[in-house]
Amino acid sequence: MIRASISDIKNRLENLSMEEVMKALPEYSSDDRIGVRKLIQLYEKRLLFLENETERLYQMKAYERKYDQYKFIAGIDEVGRGPLCGPVVTAAVILPKDTNILYVNDSKKLSEQKREELYSEIMDKAIAVGIGMVHADVIDDINILNATYKAMKYAISNLEVRPDFILVDAVTIPGLDIPQVGIIKGDEKSQSIAAASIIAKVTRDRMMKSYSELYPNYFFAKNKGYGTNEHVLALIEHGPSPIHRRSFIKNIISAS
Repeated sequence: MIRASISDIKNRLENLSMEEVMKALPEYSSDDRIGVRKLIQLYEKRLLFLENETERLYQMKAYERKYDQYKFIAGIDEVGRGPLCGPVVTAAVILPKDTNILYVNDSKKLSEQKREELYSEIMDKAIAVGIGMVHADVIDDINILNATYKAMKYAISNLEVRPDFILVDAVTIPGLDIPQVGIIKGDEKSQSIAAASIIAKVTRDRMMKSYSELYPNYFFAKNKGYGTNEHVLALIEHGPSPIHRRSFIKNIISAS
């Protein structure tokens, strides 16, 4: 019997789903060729990683399971409370209960490429996504915490489907007529909040890249508005742009 070439085996495995790979690997268990053994080891590692990731994701849906009596659960998170400029951006995401989005996590723990990939998957699978943002002038008027609450309410109001329960990262949104639970480090503990974290982060990063074209002196595409040394030096040299938060930079400006 003629054995398949190592190249053919590799091509076959690459075109199978991981579930199909699991069923196919025993076919090659008796093949003693080094190349085949390496392929088997590689895919066994991938299967183990997938098993661990599936378990992690199961744990990330604990709150969604706890409040399963609610039909539409929205996860809410914010990005941009700390930067010297630009808006604070929030996202509200309602996912189908049976949806599993592998690798979803706190957006800060993901590479830019992975965030972009997950952004597309979340937007494709979500029942509804709402974005809310509050810009620098309002942040200066009402402070960043109140601006964050306002942006979260905007995100909820921009959902095409009204949620009947909310999971929110770290805070409790005041004046909301929808039951909610604030979860410390919620973007690490809830798939819905993590999905919102990614949507908010990608949305804001894209905005800051656009602002970088309008105000190239401040390197917004690189620093996203955060107070890096390069950004602070540019602020001292050129003064504030129209999107800078005056309440955040008054000490920098007064010292220059």
